[in-house]
Amino acid sequence: MARLLIVDDDPSIREVVSFALTQAGHTITASPDGVAALAAFAAQPPELVVLDILMPHLDGIEVCCRIRASSSVPILFLSSKDDEIDRVIGLEVGGDDYLTKPFSPRELVARVKAMLRRVALDKAELPAVRSLKKHGDLSLDPDRFEVMFDGKNVVLTVTEFGVVEALISHPGKVYTRGELVDLAYSLDHHVTERTIDTHVRRIRQKFGADGEPIETVFGLGYRLGACKAPR
Repeated sequence: MARLLIVDDDPSIREVVSFALTQAGHTITASPDGVAALAAFAAQPPELVVLDILMPHLDGIEVCCRIRASSSVPILFLSSKDDEIDRVIGLEVGGDDYLTKPFSPRELVARVKAMLRRVALDKAELPAVRSLKKHGDLSLDPDRFEVMFDGKNVVLTVTEFGVVEALISHPGKVYTRGELVDLAYSLDHHVTERTIDTHVRRIRQKFGADGEPIETVFGLGYRLGACKAPR
């Protein structure tokens, strides 16, 4: 079904995750640390990464940053701490979702399935439905998975792309956080509405300090503004 990279320094976690996802029909490459993970990623890029945060030598945050330098592959973080700051940092550096240890293998499989489904839906929509979208200096090409702002390519993760696509489809419309969760994560989402705040903050950073086309409507949610780049 999909080629997955599993990264965790705990052999028992690697075994549980690998077994559950193999049973679900996926092909697994397992790495015991961040260094080995980056080597495996370079040798054969996976379609999704399950990445532990707390690891010696090279932690999951750094691994994610290095992957994001060249790839928008979906990343699901595993965290042994039920601590919001770990989850926020993971999303800030480009993670798409997170799962806190201990977790149910069934939930893990469901989240991986949902993330892969999102990618598949992005690729499978008809060109007539998913035509090039433009608003001001912002443009989005669903077929090429490309976003341009002020003539420059903006590299987004799968989830970030989903947020921008929802907003640009109806400029000026105010979306609640719940609506953006449904649209950005598609089916079987398991994230909280506050997760959207983190993704929006990261999208704004990628557009630039002065280029923040996503406007906050206090008490309601977000909408796409004029999308005029600074001159």
